[in-house]
Amino acid sequence: MGTCVPTDGRSTTAVPAPAGAGRGRGTAPATAGERRARGKGTHVAQERQVVVVTGASAGVGRAVARAYAERGAAVALLARGETGLAAAARDVRARGGEALELPVDVADAEAVREAAERAERALGPVDVWVNGAFSSVFAPFRRIAPDEFERTTAVTYLGFVNGTRAALDLMVPRDRGVVVQVGSALAYRGIPLQSAYCGAKHAIQGFTESVRCELLHEGSRVRLTMVQLPAVNTPQFDWLRNRLPRHAQPVPPIYQPEVAARAVLHAADHPRRREYWLGASTVGTILADRVASGLLDRYLARTGYASQQDDRPNDPSREGNLWWPADGPDGEDHGAHGTFDDVAHARSPQWELNVRKGRVAAAAAGVAALALGARRR
Repeated sequence: MGTCVPTDGRSTTAVPAPAGAGRGRGTAPATAGERRARGKGTHVAQERQVVVVTGASAGVGRAVARAYAERGAAVALLARGETGLAAAARDVRARGGEALELPVDVADAEAVREAAERAERALGPVDVWVNGAFSSVFAPFRRIAPDEFERTTAVTYLGFVNGTRAALDLMVPRDRGVVVQVGSALAYRGIPLQSAYCGAKHAIQGFTESVRCELLHEGSRVRLTMVQLPAVNTPQFDWLRNRLPRHAQPVPPIYQPEVAARAVLHAADHPRRREYWLGASTVGTILADRVASGLLDRYLARTGYASQQDDRPNDPSREGNLWWPADGPDGEDHGAHGTFDDVAHARSPQWELNVRKGRVAAAAAGVAALALGARRR
């Protein structure tokens, strides 16, 4: 029996592969989400996904791992913090998934490659790889030491490069799989006090576009997509290195990590779309920068300092997680949420409308195709 390999990364066994399904012949098979939108076709036999999530011990990565576990997926959890990873693994198992803890520093390319191989040996072929690990420093550029800037770049940018390389080394030879880059509105618009992070996110954006073009040139069915996030209520604002006078906070409006996780899973299910924007603030920021970037420079110069700090004093003795994990063997589990639950939004109307519009468009296309077929008959 053959194997059906939809481009969303789900592998279903005991289904013969269609004739002419080789690389570069015809159109790629429809994704699971597209088939559901058309109201046809359900998966038969086993449908367990194998997913790798970097930055899985906390924040958005933790929420993504939980969401995949609720689907019954096998999830390889990559992060530095062993305490956080152990708690993330418990989350996955409690939700019906299979967990594999892989302590790794994503800045180490060889370690990431070895973790990818371990994931495949233990869980099976990787269907989806989600890059989400990062670190940074909250400070004006001139107060960030060169080694701190290099370390932020190594983790936040090169960590994505290393993860993407490891994923593609596994996926390209078998011509299937999905890589999702967890991005940010700051991949398009830099803001004060986050120069290292913004620079890394801009770099990820350019890197992803370049690699996507190469995959298209090769006729590969491996998909590479990116989700640009708004401000999210994650522990990063409690554990990143901070040289500001007050406690760091995300620029409102703030969303819960589960909102981001739903967007990541949707992107993995529908990877033909090159990029997704989550939240009205992300859409507004990216579009405003395209038409009025100079005005945004002046606006952020005036508001960007106060909007990224709350009323709590900063503890200058706190080192942050730049060089070692805050949830390591001697640390504590921080979970998915930060300290802004009281103001964070549990849903994004913009995203829900975006998904709904996609379903309506898919349904309309299906109706049009049926009508055209009836006319030809």
